[in-house]
Amino acid sequence: MFTGIIEEVGEIAGIQKGTHSCVLTIKGNKVLEDAKVGDSIALNGVCLTVTQILSGQTYTVDVMSETLNRSSLAELSNGSPVNLERAMAANGRFGGHIVSGHIDGTGKVSGIKKDDNAVWFTIDTTPDVLKYIVEKGSIAIDGISLTVAYVDENCFKVSIIPHTISETNLKTKKIGSQVNLECDIIGKYVEKLLKFDNDTVQEQSSGLTEEFLAANGFF
Repeated sequence: MFTGIIEEVGEIAGIQKGTHSCVLTIKGNKVLEDAKVGDSIALNGVCLTVTQILSGQTYTVDVMSETLNRSSLAELSNGSPVNLERAMAANGRFGGHIVSGHIDGTGKVSGIKKDDNAVWFTIDTTPDVLKYIVEKGSIAIDGISLTVAYVDENCFKVSIIPHTISETNLKTKKIGSQVNLECDIIGKYVEKLLKFDNDTVQEQSSGLTEEFLAANGFF
């Protein structure tokens, strides 16, 4: 589990491509201070497992085809800046919100606009992602915990403070850049529970007929 507070911006130091997968070598600093093989480190919001820790402050991760298909990781190249965050420690603080590192989909930057000391980012994405996004709710963009300031049927907007711009890879984004999106996990659980309850009620009520009641002595 993560919080969406980026610890550092690392760099892709190598990509070994397979048929439908790849091995990434990532250069980091802070995230490797206490890291060991098997630890989870989020890369642009995607939870990945450390497979090797190499010299020169680098480590490797395996990326399977499912992850490449559902995220923007397939677009990475050598030198790409990436947001890095270690899994939250049990005694850590929730500076952001609950982030699982499981991407719901991707979006594209369709607008970047200065507003005094802030910068507005407009992100276009698909209806199956937008349905979980609510105004003043939380969203993780490339692993960064942010607050939704506007949402409609085609896009949503966030307003970014200077500190976040300077401490993440958002400063490198341009119109058309692809970003990973993870919606607030609470909304997804609520939807699942409500659907389960409705289906259960329908299944139970479908078996309660007048014929059933008559056969069991209620008439």
